Amino acid sequence: MIAEKMKNMVANSSAIRAMFEEGNRLAQIYGAENVFDFSLGNPNVAAPEAVKEAITELLDESDPVVLHGYTNSNSGYADVRETVAKSLNERFGTNFEGKNIVMSVGAAGGLNVILKTLINPGDEVIAFAPYFGEYRSYTNNYDGVLVEVSPNTVDFQPKLDEFEQKITPKTKAVIVNTPNNPTGVVYSEETIKKLASIMEAKQKEYGTEIYLISDEPYRELVYDGVRVPYLTKYYDNTIVGYSYSKSLSLPGERIGYLVIPDEVKDSEEVLAAANVATRILGFVNAPTLQQKLVAKCINEKTDISYYDRNRETLYNGLRECGFECIKPQGAFYLFVKSPAADEKEFCAAAKKYNLLLVPGSSFACPGYVRLAYCVAYETIVNSLPKFRELAGEYF
Repeated sequence: MIAEKMKNMVANSSAIRAMFEEGNRLAQIYGAENVFDFSLGNPNVAAPEAVKEAITELLDESDPVVLHGYTNSNSGYADVRETVAKSLNERFGTNFEGKNIVMSVGAAGGLNVILKTLINPGDEVIAFAPYFGEYRSYTNNYDGVLVEVSPNTVDFQPKLDEFEQKITPKTKAVIVNTPNNPTGVVYSEETIKKLASIMEAKQKEYGTEIYLISDEPYRELVYDGVRVPYLTKYYDNTIVGYSYSKSLSLPGERIGYLVIPDEVKDSEEVLAAANVATRILGFVNAPTLQQKLVAKCINEKTDISYYDRNRETLYNGLRECGFECIKPQGAFYLFVKSPAADEKEFCAAAKKYNLLLVPGSSFACPGYVRLAYCVAYETIVNSLPKFRELAGEYF
């Protein structure tokens, strides 16, 4: 008999993964070229050529015992952490050192490490809907309580008035994700400043520490010159989780890092605990080859012009069909208002045309659907006639 906690997790298993598996099933029936799968945020742009070259160099030049062995610290190679810190300082005007970096098994692994580090049973973690649904599971892993701030469907900036009301003495952390999955919205500097001000005031009111956790796998994927604020510059108790899954198109390699600045309250204790959490969660250390790889490729980026072309084509095409959606500023998702009151019903209707969409209720925002446009350009072009047929059922 499985654990009671797992029963709910299995029952509410990811709709995104389920839709992805459905796409594979339909592809076997109708042919992959006739199935338009917008379910999974799996980058379709290849990693930069420098990544392949760096892997070859590392394998040829390194002592394999060292390269594939455990790191001296569970937080990762010292030289890699120094390289990451230096890069951040050059880009954002920060003052990090290698000791402020904990290499992680992707952003998801990093989030689990920091929540394990911070959360006591019953502590509250606030998330702004729509949010990546796994935040609930990650919080539940450590017997925390996820508190939702309802979605602002006008521009998808956080509802800060509601946020202020939902902070309690039990609030331990606040998770923000910008550029956002599923909307592609970037939280403005004005929003971040107001959010930080509210959190500062609540810390003083309750005499507690409230940590701002910035989940940043999409930081490098922004369009039209949009700037993503670096949150450690606005609020002292900020911890950043980053992943190279999207910026280098390496989602399966599971490599990222946490930034725990000196300004964080009791930062040395938090860093020591994060180091231990990396070990006792079973990660032990982030993948060693991938650590060395990202250090060699620290200035490389995926060519996002492919995603930008997809964004423009899909956004304009859906608007022409009559669908309502906000134009994404970053990431590779389009969040579309469902023309049916029940967006799951709309997703079922879309499947008749081999269009696979993810219901917004998976992100705590019913009435919308998410499309991941990190697909082949031909998939988008060929899907638009099907979207027009689908639109004909509603408009």
